[in-house]
Amino acid sequence: MTQNLRLRSRMFSTLAVAAVLAIAQPASALEGADLGFSAFAQAVAEAALDRDEVAAFYRSNGYAPIWTGQTEAEKARLTALLKAILHADEHGLPMAAYDTTSLTEMMRHVASPRDQGRVEVELTNLFLTYAHQIQTGIITPSAIDPLMTRDPHRRDAVELLDGFVAAANPDAYMHSLIPQSEEYARLMHKKFEIERLIENGGWGPTVAAQALKPGETGAAVVQLRNRLIAMGYLSRSATMTYDADIQRAVQAFQENMGLNADGVAGPATVEAINVSATERLKSIIVAMERERWIRIDGAHRYIWVNLTDFTARIVDGGEITFETRSVVGADSYDRRTPEFSDEMDHLVINPTWNVPKSIVRNEYLPAMIASQGQAAGHLQIIDGSGRVVPREAIDWAAVAASPGYFPFDLKQPPSNGNALGLVKFMFPNQHNIYLHDTPSKSLFAREVRAFSHGCIRLQDPFDFAYALLARQEENPVEFFQSILRTGRETRVNLETPVPVHLDYRTAFSDLRGNMGYRADIYGRDAKLWEALVEAGVRLPGAES
Repeated sequence: MTQNLRLRSRMFSTLAVAAVLAIAQPASALEGADLGFSAFAQAVAEAALDRDEVAAFYRSNGYAPIWTGQTEAEKARLTALLKAILHADEHGLPMAAYDTTSLTEMMRHVASPRDQGRVEVELTNLFLTYAHQIQTGIITPSAIDPLMTRDPHRRDAVELLDGFVAAANPDAYMHSLIPQSEEYARLMHKKFEIERLIENGGWGPTVAAQALKPGETGAAVVQLRNRLIAMGYLSRSATMTYDADIQRAVQAFQENMGLNADGVAGPATVEAINVSATERLKSIIVAMERERWIRIDGAHRYIWVNLTDFTARIVDGGEITFETRSVVGADSYDRRTPEFSDEMDHLVINPTWNVPKSIVRNEYLPAMIASQGQAAGHLQIIDGSGRVVPREAIDWAAVAASPGYFPFDLKQPPSNGNALGLVKFMFPNQHNIYLHDTPSKSLFAREVRAFSHGCIRLQDPFDFAYALLARQEENPVEFFQSILRTGRETRVNLETPVPVHLDYRTAFSDLRGNMGYRADIYGRDAKLWEALVEAGVRLPGAES
């Protein structure tokens, strides 16, 4: 960090001198207003040939400079831009994208309106690179994984430039481009903290044991103690015994890692404790990139499902008002849960399960063919007209001869054994993903809960429904239960739709100020980190 600050100071001094040279050219270099403007405009147009939005902006403003002229406003814009990019690495942005070596040389050697025009466009390109990366991300999510279907809403370049030119305070405008969420601020604070820690040696030696339990003594316990102290879970101590203080510290660590919080350092806990500070820093930088992709209105109610955390939460005004365990998609190419945001607008009580074609083809049909239609007896076979087809009426030999052609649907009527349980929560989307109850309750007791076909199963779906309905029903419990008792499939609309965010964070704050880390269950963050490195993102510290 100290070395970075010195380098940043020298870089700013160099750029500041170059900026002065660029914006305070001798009159002889730029004399002849009409000729000068024409040469400047031509140079700008040529330099912007491959950037349609930049070309459109300068056409719209009559090819007037916004950086390289003589006015105080232009000087202020240039200074604001240079200050912002010198701090780009603090946000985990790729400093390679802000290498101003060639630009500095161009600025130092401005000797004509054409030189000025080329510098003008280079500065505009630099501004847009920063604006887009800091505001909406470095990487396009779907380029990493087709199930990362999040749209970062990249702002139009002309809109950004017009806003900057119109801004009374350029520094304030540059700051406004930074994500304003509390989560982004917490992640950035943790990034600084871990970077300082890495500079000072990290968390120390790893724990050289597979597992430890209260009452044990020895070198491995000391290693455990020292890492817990370095991580901030334990006050300074000289104990060599796994005592009550260490047990409480381990328990707090487990809670933040989503592990069984029993205070015993089992294999999963030791593995998590031994993760290096550098690896945690990577997770933080990846989480900051993900935060740039998403816009959550924290002032209003929303539902947040963190796939890696196996939880679903209702958040009101920044406070978690409801939380339940969840089961997410299994880690296979056709079952992983996608990432996206939408709006929940209704729930269905006593739902029918319309079995997806992929599950029919891959799971039920082979057994039904082998058993001459006797398997999967809990499912109804439906023809194209919506009628139930008796199993004995189907030529299973013909189906076996051409299993790719099965002109029927399968569905499961409402019941206690229905695969969707007794309620589902709908936010219509391209993936056909929703939240729902399940009769398979035992899976919620596991730490890693990736077992579904992609949809989100809830441990406490009734309570989840009550919390949603409380805003529109005087007695949400009785309202829900009265419909449930009918046994009939019933749609209940939410008077105010609720935003739903299916997110994927291996590093996140729990909205209570604690920092948590989770396993990269689908390997998405590993792929994202590789893409960030390829884009030029670098770590400032060494291994811990």
